[in-house]
Amino acid sequence: MASSTTASSSQIALTLGPLGLNLLIPTPTSTTTTSDDDLDASSSSLPVLRLTGAVQHYDWGRPPSSTSSSLVARLAGAAATDTRPYAEFWMGTHPSAPSSVAASGESLREWLTRRGPSAILGKGVAARWGGDLPFLFKVLSVAKALSIQAHPDEDLAAALHALRPSTYRDANHKPEMALAVSEFRALCGFVSVQELKDVLRTVPEVQELVGKEEAAKLMGAKEHDEGIGVRSYLQSAFTKLMTASKETVSEAVLKLKSRLNIESKVRTLTKKEQLVLSLEMQYPEDVGVLAAFFFNYVKLNPGEALYIGANEPHAYLSGECVECMATSDNVVRAGLTPKYRDVQTLCSMLTYKQNFPEILRGVSVQEHVTRYTPPSEEFEVDRCLLPSGKSVTMSPVPGPSIFLVMTGEGKIEADSMLDEGKAKEGDVFFVPAHTEVRILGSGPGCMQLYRAGVNSRFFS
Repeated sequence: MASSTTASSSQIALTLGPLGLNLLIPTPTSTTTTSDDDLDASSSSLPVLRLTGAVQHYDWGRPPSSTSSSLVARLAGAAATDTRPYAEFWMGTHPSAPSSVAASGESLREWLTRRGPSAILGKGVAARWGGDLPFLFKVLSVAKALSIQAHPDEDLAAALHALRPSTYRDANHKPEMALAVSEFRALCGFVSVQELKDVLRTVPEVQELVGKEEAAKLMGAKEHDEGIGVRSYLQSAFTKLMTASKETVSEAVLKLKSRLNIESKVRTLTKKEQLVLSLEMQYPEDVGVLAAFFFNYVKLNPGEALYIGANEPHAYLSGECVECMATSDNVVRAGLTPKYRDVQTLCSMLTYKQNFPEILRGVSVQEHVTRYTPPSEEFEVDRCLLPSGKSVTMSPVPGPSIFLVMTGEGKIEADSMLDEGKAKEGDVFFVPAHTEVRILGSGPGCMQLYRAGVNSRFFS
C-alpha cells in the first residue's frame, strides 16, 4: 500500500514561466532477480506494486463513527472509535502526502527515481513531466463545505510559489475532476446574468454589500452579451462583496439569516436559500454565505463528474467523490474557511465566465468500464463495476496508472505481480507503463474499482 500528498494567494505582478519538475534521474542498473529491490527498470517485466495511501484529517471530513461513516476512513482501515475527521485519501507522489511502497515503506517518488522513470512511467511521460507522476489521485469524504477557492494557471502558480513558497508549496497548476461516489454537491462557476439579476432583486443583503452603482451596471447588462463589459461588471461587484469589512459582512449575514427564517414560515425557501442557511450554521457570519448566491449550485449523482479548470471558483459542499488532478496542492481561498484567505488574488485571477458547468457522464470503453476524459493532459479516470465471477482486461497503456479498490473484492493479475494479487476494499496498486492487467471480481457483491492514468489524448 502507498501514501500520497497535497499542497498550495493577493494580486502579483511577477512574470515567471511555469516551473517544470526537473529531477536528477539516475541511470537504471541491470539485475536478474525478481525481488522488488533488485528489479531492473529496463527489464521487460516491471513490478505492479501495492501502495499505502496517505490520509488527511481536515476538519471538514467525516469521522469513522458518524452516522454516515467516512469512505476515506473505511479505505484507510480506521477504527470505528477514532473521532478524527477522515477527509482525504491521497495516492501519488506529491511531497505533501506521498504514497509509499507497502512492502518496503519507501516513498513511491523515491522508488521511481531510483529505478529510472523512463521505463516505469513511459518515455513520453518521463520526457514531459520528469521523474514524477503527472497526476494526483484522491478520495474525499465531505461532511461540511470546503472553502470558496480557485486553482491558479501555470504562470500564476509559478509566480505565487516564487513569492510565497510557504503558502504555495509548488509551482504547478491544478486542474481537477471530481467523480461522485455518492450524491455530491458543489458550488461551481458564476450564475447567468439573469440569475444574477434575480439575486440583486430578491436578496437585499447582497445588493447592499455590492452597492447601488455596481448593482445598476449588472442590472443593465444583456443576457447574451459575451463582451468584456459584463465580466468587468461582475468582477467589480464580486470583489466589492468579498472585500467588504468584517463588521459589514457580519451584519448582512445576520440580517439574511433572520429574514429567511421568518419567510420560511410563510413560503418554501429556494434550494439556494436553504443552502446559504446551512452554510451559515457551518461558518457563522462568513462572507462565503453571501458569495454562494453568485455561484451555480450543482448536484452530482453517483457516476457523474465535474471538471474544474484553472481560475474557476468552486466549493465542494457535501458527499463523497473520487478526485483526480495535476500533481499540485495550490489553492487560493477566500471564504468558508478558517485557513489563510488571499481575497485579492482570488478576485483578480478568476475568469468570470457565466455558464453552468458541464456534467461528465463518461464513455463506455468496454463492458463494465466507463472512462472520464477531461481537457487536461495530465489525467483521466476509469470506473470499473465488476460483478462477481466477471473479469475485464485493461490493455497496456504508454503511461503509469494507479488502481484503487473502492468496494468488494477480487484479484489483480499481471505478469509482473510480486504477490498473489488478492484485492479488497482499500487496496491500492501502482501499475507501470506498458503493463496489461486483468481484474477478476469475486465475493458476494460487485467489485468497484477506479483507475487514474495519464490522459489518453496525450499519447495520440
